[in-house]
Amino acid sequence: MNFENGELIFFALAFFLAALSAAGYLFSLLVKKVTLAKISTWVLTGAFFLLTCYLIAAAINAAGFTNLGSRALFAFYAWSAGAVYLVLQFKTKTRLLGAFIGPLVLLFVIIAAGQEAGKTILPPGLQSWLATMHLALSIVGEILFVLASCAGAMFIMQNSLLKSKKLTSMSRLLPSLGELDRINHLCLLWGFPILTIGILAGAFYAAFVWKDLWTYDPKVIWSFIAWVVYGVLLHQRLALGWKGFRIAALSCVAFLLLLLTYILVKFCSTSLHNFI
Repeated sequence: MNFENGELIFFALAFFLAALSAAGYLFSLLVKKVTLAKISTWVLTGAFFLLTCYLIAAAINAAGFTNLGSRALFAFYAWSAGAVYLVLQFKTKTRLLGAFIGPLVLLFVIIAAGQEAGKTILPPGLQSWLATMHLALSIVGEILFVLASCAGAMFIMQNSLLKSKKLTSMSRLLPSLGELDRINHLCLLWGFPILTIGILAGAFYAAFVWKDLWTYDPKVIWSFIAWVVYGVLLHQRLALGWKGFRIAALSCVAFLLLLLTYILVKFCSTSLHNFI
């Protein structure tokens, strides 16, 4: 197979399956059938496999992962969200969490489709394995925090339904409070060290390239704030035993605040990380 043609075919098929999966998850909520969510999980697995093939083909065409373009970057966001969610399926059976994750994967694929395929995303001075590791681990860490917030949002929904003392078909369909709290815990537990390693990789690279471990770059500051906020949440869980509604609500608030901060940094300031 010609890898340039293969790259396009893999991406197009992944786009189709991601859209089908997102539609399936949302429709499963509408008709209140968990069977559709189970089928959508298999469809999402297919999209994940095709995204993997796409990223490999894109890396071959670009002569390495350090030379990937902006389309591959957002495809990696989609790949990371799919990977984390599918791994969680081995530990829990919260199929309907896919109603949050499926549309998120599709959103990243749609954004990727609007990006240039051939243009290298990392500036010439940043094309190295350490910079690539920094970027990849930071993305995975942030995706884990997004899933922690999604589980928190679903926890709040289920808690509200149960407190109303009306056992509707929706409350029976949603995962148990215990499972959702466990997902929140796992995502914080894994997301924090992964993001920490990603930040450290970036700091070491900055020390070699710019001779400075810390730069007052808006996105560096934003990443540090995210690290501190989720570090505090993890500390409250592990050291003080916070769980349930309190940590679910705080996870959602933290995500909304960090999303707002990211948007302000992205569109209202200049940064060395403008390629993201």
